[in-house]
Amino acid sequence: MQLIDIGANLTHDSFDRDRDAVLARARAAGVAQLVITGASREHSSQALRLAQAHPGELFATAGVHPHHATEYTDECDAEMRALHAHREVVAVGECGLDYFRDFSPRPSQRTAFERQLQIAVDTRKPLFLHQRDAHGDFMAMMKNFDGKLGPAVVHCFTGTREELFDYLDRDWHIGITGWLCDERRGAHLRELVKHIPANRLMIETDAPYLLPRTLQPMPKDRRNEPAFLAHIVEELARDRGVTVQEAARASTDAARAFFRLPDAMQG
Repeated sequence: MQLIDIGANLTHDSFDRDRDAVLARARAAGVAQLVITGASREHSSQALRLAQAHPGELFATAGVHPHHATEYTDECDAEMRALHAHREVVAVGECGLDYFRDFSPRPSQRTAFERQLQIAVDTRKPLFLHQRDAHGDFMAMMKNFDGKLGPAVVHCFTGTREELFDYLDRDWHIGITGWLCDERRGAHLRELVKHIPANRLMIETDAPYLLPRTLQPMPKDRRNEPAFLAHIVEELARDRGVTVQEAARASTDAARAFFRLPDAMQG
């Protein structure tokens, strides 16, 4: 069983002490390739360096999360465009809108998002999107770029049925995380994942965040890591009524096509 984690924050400082061991555990759990999320100026460049150190296995995105939107200056835009000149950077983002936290002013979020949408137009790279409690503005801004953008994935989908079908109607991809395993907040996803076409459904850990609550045994430090992707695909397969092998194969094929990844090297 070969898996691809499409969203892991491996530049997070919680991995500084044992990043190589984390990658070894991921390989042992069947995770053949990972896309490292770049969500700020600092971490996007770190994600590229990490991908360059593990050719064919790790890839990167480059973008500025709405939480960091105030850092999106002209200089930042130039930095993002320089990062996207590298083949290891396979998507624009993480970018989008977050009105739940509002860590950056909403006008700044919209400006940063619009500028990154333009990068996606110019580079023809896929979009790695974030949306929380901002669906109306998010859809309106995406609509402004109709016909100009390539593929898009709404990463870490946790939203409503209406939001899901809005995304599916636009032929976007959906990223599912361990939120699926949260009986307090994610129970609705158990039903919704049945409606996502297999060729547009991808899986991710969002490590070190969103540790699956059904994981046994739980790590003592409560840190999520890519090796736990195997647990998420097992839960997803059960909810969709398919075998684990079918769910794994479909999500891996979808991710490889979406990000234009090479076949994983056999180790």
